[in-house]
Amino acid sequence: MTFTKTTEQSSKYEHLEKMSVKELITNINQEDQTVPLAVEKALPQIEIVVTEIVSKMKLGGRLFYIGAGTSGRLGILDASECPPTFGVPFDLVVGIIAGGDTAIRKAVENAEDNATQAWLDLQAFNVNENDVVVGIAASGTTPYVIGGLQTCNENNISTGSISCNAGSPLSQTAKFPIEVIVGPEFVTGSSRMKAGTAQKLVLNMITTATMIQLGKVKGNKMVDMQLSNSKLVDRGVKMIMGEIPVTYKEGAELLAKYGSVRKAVDYYNAQ
Repeated sequence: MTFTKTTEQSSKYEHLEKMSVKELITNINQEDQTVPLAVEKALPQIEIVVTEIVSKMKLGGRLFYIGAGTSGRLGILDASECPPTFGVPFDLVVGIIAGGDTAIRKAVENAEDNATQAWLDLQAFNVNENDVVVGIAASGTTPYVIGGLQTCNENNISTGSISCNAGSPLSQTAKFPIEVIVGPEFVTGSSRMKAGTAQKLVLNMITTATMIQLGKVKGNKMVDMQLSNSKLVDRGVKMIMGEIPVTYKEGAELLAKYGSVRKAVDYYNAQ
């Protein structure tokens, strides 16, 4: 397979410093509009990855994301949003970034070049054959991510990847690669832009589709969400009112007593 590095090629835009603010944001917006179309072409690959994750989670497995820099941060973001949104344990979806938690806010020198560290980071969570490990790297060349997937493969752990270059070393390593070919960035090599947007869209799809398949959504409502603030409590009460014939006060009492929309509705319907 030929590896074509597209995210760092010179773009059609030159002399950006001579553009007005309007020209800059208009051109960035035009480039951004191409991203969903690139994701659409990868839907068959995304479907395969989601199917594998659902299968493994039904066996008690977990989903791990590994990445460096922007890619690692996006994985952590997606993982951290799963417990409040779907009411799942905090360790069901885990994001790991090269360089550790310090790298979430500040770049850690050379962390992404360590090809053996990702496996050590995964071992801290007792990664096993029931789990799925998805490596995220826009370029598809990050040693930290590739090395992690290679060792996972050697230990019979399912591996997936999300990259934005065709035929990259990462795609060739992962059992279930996802390639979203977004093309050159507006600022050459700045993969936090179109590539980052593409990765976020794919991550949204992976966890949302997985959680729906696992029964964490009813209709289109987050019935298992954590009630961590007054806005979410209000939303939960209104969900209950949409499911069963109760007043706002009655819904609030049920929610306070049972702690989740699902349990409150199930209790009411069981009477």
